[in-house]
Amino acid sequence: MSTAKADLVLRGGKVFLGLGAGFTESVAIWGGRVIAHGSDSELESLIGTDTRVIELNGRLAAPGLNDAHQHLMSVGLGLSEIDCKKDTRLQDMLQKVKEKAATAKPGEWIFGRGYDHFELDMKRHPFREELDQVAPNNPVYLKRTCGHMGVANSVALTAAGIDEGTAQPDGGHIESQNGKLTGLLQERAQEMITKVLSDHTIDALAEGVRAGQQHNLALGFTSVTDPGVGLRQGYDEWLAYQQLRRQGGFGLRMHLMPLAGASGWPDRAMDLGLMTGDGDEWLRVGPMKLFTDGSAGGKTAAMFNPYIGEPENLGIMIYEDQQLFDYVKDYHDRGYQVATHAIGDRAIEQILTAYELAIGNDVETQSNRRHRIEHCGFLNADQLARMQRIGVLPAPQSIFMYEFGDLYLDVLGEEVSAKAYPFRSFLDAGLYPSASSDAPVSSTNPFQNLYSMITRKTKRGTLIGGNEALTLEEALHCYSYCGAYGSFEEGIKGTLKQGQLGDITVFDRDLFAIEPEEILEASADLAIVGGEIMFDRQAEAA
Repeated sequence: MSTAKADLVLRGGKVFLGLGAGFTESVAIWGGRVIAHGSDSELESLIGTDTRVIELNGRLAAPGLNDAHQHLMSVGLGLSEIDCKKDTRLQDMLQKVKEKAATAKPGEWIFGRGYDHFELDMKRHPFREELDQVAPNNPVYLKRTCGHMGVANSVALTAAGIDEGTAQPDGGHIESQNGKLTGLLQERAQEMITKVLSDHTIDALAEGVRAGQQHNLALGFTSVTDPGVGLRQGYDEWLAYQQLRRQGGFGLRMHLMPLAGASGWPDRAMDLGLMTGDGDEWLRVGPMKLFTDGSAGGKTAAMFNPYIGEPENLGIMIYEDQQLFDYVKDYHDRGYQVATHAIGDRAIEQILTAYELAIGNDVETQSNRRHRIEHCGFLNADQLARMQRIGVLPAPQSIFMYEFGDLYLDVLGEEVSAKAYPFRSFLDAGLYPSASSDAPVSSTNPFQNLYSMITRKTKRGTLIGGNEALTLEEALHCYSYCGAYGSFEEGIKGTLKQGQLGDITVFDRDLFAIEPEEILEASADLAIVGGEIMFDRQAEAA
């Protein structure tokens, strides 16, 4: 009797099967799923004439990386926009705007993202007058790296109907100094710009998704959650994902959160019958996505205690309590999972209360709803215990500690910063903390994220809250299984056990055999999705 042969076998390396499942030398895939793992000799019989064999040569293979919170469409679209991420001189950023304006048509929008005013030599945001000087005939909008604020020039402000007499919007702020607009718009004030931005066509949005997927595959990702489909262009963004899927353009698996609340399109989603969990292994509907506050780096995350040096600044709350409570109760009662952006402890308090009110006294049966707190950055022990009691999952970003940790020390102090994004506490509490980038807020680079999870060091080498560090096994677990758990998919992905989807990331080295600092130099050689090689670094270089 002949033995069925595998479609794909990886052998001759270290294969990480998942937390607590150990390691092996080989893994075999047939029909898009894992059918066996073991030693090279044990899997030899599964290799036939049509089996594709990948020699790992000592490299590490692991369950496919899953970025559980990344604005993938924005990442893809951003590849053709002004990238201010690495700018340390304000003049360099302005020069990029000037060069873009020189090739733009009069009236064409110029959009950029990624600057951090704390990293700029001037230690401030650009002023609208400075943008006016380099782009007098084009509306310009530059978003800070956090995405919760940005600066517009005068043409853009006029297009949005914003002047010195404009009333402050609910949940947002329009900055003025000495009675004049600076161009800085925070939180929901940005919606006034978004409403007048030139719309992308559905084809262009779909191209953004395709580009974002290719970018992620090259980093080793096999799954991504887009946490706020509709942030810029509403329902059109959902259509773009659907179009690309119909055209067979998907290379990795997507989990999509419809933007909900006052600025989203929840009524349309409900009219369409879109429900959490709908879809398939390639494209699945996620939770309704809400926002409660801003960013710690931008000093708009809602905190109980003020930011250092700003005794009146407690951050910005997007919704009044009852309004948020009503949204959450409505979505919960309709059967949706709910995911809510909350970074500061005051915002986390608000959304936890909303979840508790929605669940009510029926914790035993309702705690399996897996409502989420996206980011969940600065919380206290009582809030952690409440999350544990009602089964609320955190979706934190350790890479924030790597990129912004030194800034947290400046604006919040050492004691608060040491407890930020507490992966160890989350994991020990059984809360399945998923790893993610929140790109384009932070880099999509998974190796910076892994490094931060296991060292708690910033990009400047500052150690912050070392007691919250994980082992590498645990960090990879957060980057695979916990992400799957957050989307109710742990039964089909997140490990390399038999029967799981054949989603595998192959690194260029054995991450377990090197010093943590060398992880920052690592890369992904292969991204395998459903047994198909979606990215091959060697082939790309040929």
